[in-house]
Amino acid sequence: MRKLIEEVFASQLANPILDSNADAITLPALTGDLMMSVDGFTVKPLEFPGGNIGSLAIHGTVNDLAVSGAIAKYLSLSAIIEEGLELRTLQRIVHAMAEAAKESGVLIVCGDTKVVPRGDGSGVYFTTTGIGVRKCEFSIGLKNIISGDQILVSGPVGDHGTAIMLAREQFGLNADVQSDSANVIELCKALYDLPGLRFMRDPTRGGLATVLHEINRATKLGIRMHQVNIPVRDTVNTVCEMLGYDPLYLACEGRVVAVVSEDDAEQALSLWRALPQGGDSQIIGEVDSSISQVVLETPLGGERILEELEDDPLPRIC
Repeated sequence: MRKLIEEVFASQLANPILDSNADAITLPALTGDLMMSVDGFTVKPLEFPGGNIGSLAIHGTVNDLAVSGAIAKYLSLSAIIEEGLELRTLQRIVHAMAEAAKESGVLIVCGDTKVVPRGDGSGVYFTTTGIGVRKCEFSIGLKNIISGDQILVSGPVGDHGTAIMLAREQFGLNADVQSDSANVIELCKALYDLPGLRFMRDPTRGGLATVLHEINRATKLGIRMHQVNIPVRDTVNTVCEMLGYDPLYLACEGRVVAVVSEDDAEQALSLWRALPQGGDSQIIGEVDSSISQVVLETPLGGERILEELEDDPLPRIC
């Protein structure tokens, strides 16, 4: 275990704070409101087009903080490794984790490693806890949303879910679909100073539609979406049509859904489109007090209700 920790984890995740010989570490003082987030990652397969469980664990944690208004500074890492996992696979995963942490500007400062018997796991599971800093008195949340607010998404939806689905090789399909797994820090920071920013969320498990239902349930306000404005890649649409999935319910791992006042919506869109990650961002709908449900306007002028997801269409996706 000592050799595994030193040669696989500590060597690649090394930083001035990490001490693999200590039971606890001291964090330098941070200025601002401290925020904390915890998440577990059990994705199958461990490696997929566009990333792996290691990079996904970093992105998922820093993104949860970013959409809450905080910039991640420190992470803890717990690894549950199944006996028999190839060392080369684990090394690739940890290398991707180290690269994602570097790109996100976050330090992994402590961790724990356990090994479970063969058959009691699925290769490796990760649990991460993130600590970030938010400006004092910065406040966004579902409680701020009012009728007339505009809903934006930072890029095409359904990429991650579709990439995982194809990587499982259950359907005999080949398509050039990459996971969108990435940190969304710059997308979030671009909107922090907008006075009309109400709420942000990364549409992971359950996808875009589930975020809309969270807004609907919390505010008791309806949501009107315009299908022609929702960005979905042609390949994702094709795969979903063939297999009976709806991309609006598939996970994204590098997108942001934002709710912004009507007055600031166009400025928010311009700020996003000026970033490499936000070139395909769109205003996709609005909060509407005249309706009570999540309604999708179709390209033909009809309407359909987007029902709340009752079951996870693709388990073990993040």
